[in-house]
Amino acid sequence: MKARYAPARKASLNSLPAGFGEHLRAWRQRRRLSQLDLAAEADISTRHLSYVETGRANPSREMVLRLTARLEVPLRERNAFLIAAGYAPMYRETLLDEPTMAAAKRAVELILKSHEPFPAIAIDRHWNLVAANRMLAHLLTDVDPSLLQPPMNVLRLSLHPRGLAPKIVNLAQWRAHLFERLSRQIAASAEPALIDLLGELRNLPTPENESEDYLQGEHLGVVMPLKLRSPAGILSFIGTTTIFGTPLDITLQEIAMETFFPSDEFTMQALQSLAVSAHSSHVSLS
Repeated sequence: MKARYAPARKASLNSLPAGFGEHLRAWRQRRRLSQLDLAAEADISTRHLSYVETGRANPSREMVLRLTARLEVPLRERNAFLIAAGYAPMYRETLLDEPTMAAAKRAVELILKSHEPFPAIAIDRHWNLVAANRMLAHLLTDVDPSLLQPPMNVLRLSLHPRGLAPKIVNLAQWRAHLFERLSRQIAASAEPALIDLLGELRNLPTPENESEDYLQGEHLGVVMPLKLRSPAGILSFIGTTTIFGTPLDITLQEIAMETFFPSDEFTMQALQSLAVSAHSSHVSLS
């Protein structure tokens, strides 16, 4: 699959509380910190923090950055904090295809390419596909072409009845696993687009004869595998996630690379055989 890079997105304040103090309080509560906890971590007095939250004191730019760092606020939201406090945004959002991002783009492509003959993808914060290696095409045979149009959402693709869902052997467990990951992401960010996505996915048909609240505690092994039917047989994968360690650009912070490894010898051999024809496979994203 040819790598394709999503356009940059502008920060939006539409879903934010009206003032800086309300915004700060919302994130503090989201992180389940008291004013005392946050004040101690940010090395300021509880009284001053209270004044900032109630609008009785205006934070300095340095204070905004200190508080957002302690709250582990994403870079996109840190810009929103700065704007709400009356300062210019600090973190840029750059297309991966721009010259200044050449090194980062090469890093993404290197990770994806070097992971072959196993599948790997890069996604943005909304789980839309940014890029993929050539092995992904072998997992997408018979998928409805409408689900492959950009922006290709990998969660929708996985759970849709015209996507990969009919091929996933352990669909009930995999569905619940993805819901858990997405729910954790929503708890950390409260982003409306992710809340809408979770609602959409929950409305997709559930596996026949299987309850959505699958048998907790009956997983074998130490990770949740993805078991996928293919012409070669049942392929079993375990996944890992890689992110940039010290991003200063919004685009880079929001990219995650999902790499899939074979969890048994059969899957490893099957993928090695498929790799022989991978050079002629292509999934169109346009």
